[in-house]
Amino acid sequence: MSKNAANRLAARDGLKRPSRPKRSSSSTPASAAEEGRPESSEPLRDVAYKAIKHRIITCVFRPGDYLNEAYISTVLRLGRTPVHQAIDRLVLDGLVEVIPRKGVIVRPVSFDEVMQIVDTRLHIEPWGVRLAAERAVERDIVAMEDILVRSEHATAVRDIEQMMLLDREFHVTLARATRNDVLAEILRKLHERSLRFWFISLVDADHHGEVQVEHQAVVQAIRDRNLDAAEGAMRSHIESFRRSITHMCESGNR
Repeated sequence: MSKNAANRLAARDGLKRPSRPKRSSSSTPASAAEEGRPESSEPLRDVAYKAIKHRIITCVFRPGDYLNEAYISTVLRLGRTPVHQAIDRLVLDGLVEVIPRKGVIVRPVSFDEVMQIVDTRLHIEPWGVRLAAERAVERDIVAMEDILVRSEHATAVRDIEQMMLLDREFHVTLARATRNDVLAEILRKLHERSLRFWFISLVDADHHGEVQVEHQAVVQAIRDRNLDAAEGAMRSHIESFRRSITHMCESGNR
């Protein structure tokens, strides 16, 4: 079995030690928060939270890795208290978990969990995009269109990390356009729990092109104020993600 197939097969039962995808040299430099450097007067606990979460989502801290607070404090150049507070918050997000008498680990990603997230998204997100089509203001739509332009460039140069981060930004911006803060927070957590699987496994160039087209269809429907078209485009987008995940795991089992 090839190394790629082995990694894909591992995804079926929980990814613990995936290989890291190659990143393009054109990747946008990480922000100060992502690198652990305070931005203006931002609370240190928030700086630590963003920096650790970024490393988890992009698999610098990989599924199954143990997180040592002293080491993280040194890497981020922050005190132990904000790092500890950040880890507590990441537990609530479902990105890390505490193992009694062992410590804190990055939560493994499993196929079954991702499928549950997809099912949940199919129940919630089509309603959300209908709200966005009804409530989005011009600045929301312009922001999404700007993300599409940046995504097109990232896709063209195969910048995996940047594509993933822009995918997250797109869905966060879309959720905010619903003008429903509770819904936006639920959708943010759903996406961030599945992003690691996206980053590890979905490296097929054709799929990234499809994602770009699907996002464009969603934005066009919102601009047209076509609620039914927006819902249909979002359902198609989520089902496309499901098919890609399923195909990847089936290929790994051959």
